[in-house]
Amino acid sequence: MSDSVPETEVPAPRQEDAEAAADPAYDPAVDPAHDRAVDPAHAPAGDPAHAPAAPAPLHVPRTPTGESAVDAALERLGDVDRLAADGHAAVYEDVHRGLRDALTALDERPGPPPPAPAPARPHQAP
Repeated sequence: MSDSVPETEVPAPRQEDAEAAADPAYDPAVDPAHDRAVDPAHAPAGDPAHAPAAPAPLHVPRTPTGESAVDAALERLGDVDRLAADGHAAVYEDVHRGLRDALTALDERPGPPPPAPAPARPHQAP
């Protein structure tokens, strides 16, 4: 018992549940008429109530960066809006590869020339 967390009551089992639990052959996971969630592996074939949802766009804004390779990779992320979840990994891997290549290309660009060495001063004895 805690003063900061109120106690919650556990609802009493329904009469139907108690009767079903008394039957050793009864398994609520495979009973589609039961009001609890049914494991999709045990759902009747073609049951639209247990079909996966269609892909839905997330409408995540993508702000252009000005770097064409990065912008193309970010736009590629929009493809997941039209794909089922099992297709997302391929898009994410493709985008990751594109961003990694863009970063690698930054390392390969020639930078500014190094500064010229300072002119040598004649050594003066103290």
